[in-house]
Amino acid sequence: MKPVYASEYLQLGLKIAYYRKLRGLTQEQLAEKIDRTPAFIGHVEAPNIEKAISLDTLFDIATVLDVPAYKFLMFD
Repeated sequence: MKPVYASEYLQLGLKIAYYRKLRGLTQEQLAEKIDRTPAFIGHVEAPNIEKAISLDTLFDIATVLDVPAYKFLMFD
């Protein structure tokens, strides 16, 4: 991940956490549904860890959470 995009990845992780909680899923449940580890989801959502994800993973998360993928990429 390029450091210049750290803020965007932070916002992305926070949005994933928001929609995951809105849907009533734990990190473990989301991880299982997208074939990742709970630690991976934890790193993506953590505000103090810079973790990049692929578009494939983002699309998987968007599908599971029933949120259009573009909503995760609308940054403030």
